[in-house]
Amino acid sequence: MKLQRHLIALALLLSACAQGPERVVEETLSEVPAPRGSALLRQVMLEGHNRTRADAGVPPLQWDESLVASARSYAEEMARSGRFAHAEQPHGPTRQGENLWTGTRGAYRFEEMLGHWAAEGRDFVNGITPAFSRTGKWQDVSHYTQMIWRNTTRVGCAIASNRRDDYLVCRYTPAGNVVGERTL
Repeated sequence: MKLQRHLIALALLLSACAQGPERVVEETLSEVPAPRGSALLRQVMLEGHNRTRADAGVPPLQWDESLVASARSYAEEMARSGRFAHAEQPHGPTRQGENLWTGTRGAYRFEEMLGHWAAEGRDFVNGITPAFSRTGKWQDVSHYTQMIWRNTTRVGCAIASNRRDDYLVCRYTPAGNVVGERTL
């Protein structure tokens, strides 16, 4: 019986991994509902991205309202469907980079959301994409590398919620994490 429960748990885990990005539940720093608002989101995301980029030695990003609209549309779609997965996008020059985050509705501050991506920098090495993680798994640093991608110049972020979760989407152009290229 115990073995059967373990096999069922393993099957569920493998099934979840095959469905899209791993949903990581992080510890929140406070029990107080997090402050919200589009002006605060813009300030925190732009300042946090640019602080992370400055630490990596790359120029700052500019906020882009067309990327905000694209991010908002996709965040709302994920909140409506409950499906947490990267958007399907065309390949080529119109492709946007994308970072996704989800967590319990109202439990996380914008700084915490962004901080989860930035913390991936601890495992970053400036190798040729996708060999840019000291763990050997590119997924362990791909949010961070999109944040600091040297050729990216603009960012726009939006958040949407359902009854249970918040969905944060940041879109970037030009897109980062280009296979065969170096991050910095």
